[in-house]
Amino acid sequence: MRIAHAGVAGSKSRIQVSRNGMTARLPAVRESVPEDEIIIGDCLAELARLPKASVDLIFADPPYNLQLEGALSRPDQSVVDAVDDDWDKFASFADYDDFTRKWLTQARRIMKPDATIFVIGSYHNIFRVGAIMQDLGFWILNDIVWRKANPMPNFRGRRFTNAHETMIWASRDATAKSYTFNYDALKAGNEDCQVRSDWFLPICTGGERLKDAQGRKTHPTQKPEALLARVLLSASNPGDLVLDPFFGSGTTGAVARRLRRKFVGIERDTTYAAAARARIDAVEPLPADALVLAPPKRSEPRVAFASVVEMGLLAPGTVLMDEKRRHKAVVRADGALGLNQIVGSIHKVGALAQGLPACNGWTFWHYETKGVLKPIDALRAQIRISMKDAAE
Repeated sequence: MRIAHAGVAGSKSRIQVSRNGMTARLPAVRESVPEDEIIIGDCLAELARLPKASVDLIFADPPYNLQLEGALSRPDQSVVDAVDDDWDKFASFADYDDFTRKWLTQARRIMKPDATIFVIGSYHNIFRVGAIMQDLGFWILNDIVWRKANPMPNFRGRRFTNAHETMIWASRDATAKSYTFNYDALKAGNEDCQVRSDWFLPICTGGERLKDAQGRKTHPTQKPEALLARVLLSASNPGDLVLDPFFGSGTTGAVARRLRRKFVGIERDTTYAAAARARIDAVEPLPADALVLAPPKRSEPRVAFASVVEMGLLAPGTVLMDEKRRHKAVVRADGALGLNQIVGSIHKVGALAQGLPACNGWTFWHYETKGVLKPIDALRAQIRISMKDAAE
């Protein structure tokens, strides 16, 4: 993994005329995106150099414009190591909005048609960022609340403890319908429940926190790897190219390397970039088979319940029941179910039995074998395996 410096020798350049009439040579647009590299330079200039429609996912942790006034102290008068770096300071909201509009414009340009972007922020900036994203044509998919398990307390006792940050997840525009969202994999890892838009994760502490030789934090806003892992696992696949225009301590690159994604980072501070490079070089990618996604259920071939009966996996007259044996229905020869005087599909009868508007009959109804109840979905899985074997 290398660090690429802006304006390297031998690169072609273009001429720009400034307001005072002077000319300046600017590096030309790159022919391709440098993969697994950290580009040293200003994010606006370097984003403008990246080729159009070239990245699959963007994670952006821009300056929050915290507007801190003076030092922040704990009750014991010790000073809090807060964010007071120059990169987080803007003269006005108008200046911050102008900067935000410029980098988001370039980010949208270099996104592939079905790429998505995550932008994280706090109450200081995320509402301004969201409005600008909508003005530029981004289509917001979710706002995700990162609820911190161990937030920094409010030392002055004048406000609620600021215990969360917000991420905006958006596609390039409203027409993007095929963006990556690994719904089934996320659900499988979440006890077969849909993953919610509030994520309960700790802030970066302990051995994960990068520190210098004096034991001071290398970067004041280092994000936890667990947060980036969920972002990348949600909205990218192995081999995808992930861009982080505010690379900082390199969390995006470290997680991308571990999850076998490619990355490109932009960072203007050489100290941060050097620390990020050392961090990423020490990461071992996970085995490829640990990252293979199960095919989405929507992509699996459709199987009618009648096929289960026709193939002899369930005989007409078999009694099906729910997992707690409260409801019972009889399998008919035509593949429908009978429940008292009601006849219908496994889904319709399951919904009516519970008094619900809808039901997934494949998981609701069970058949009994050797005293054990099994979902009829297991029989559908057998048919799908046989269909796959026949195709091969």
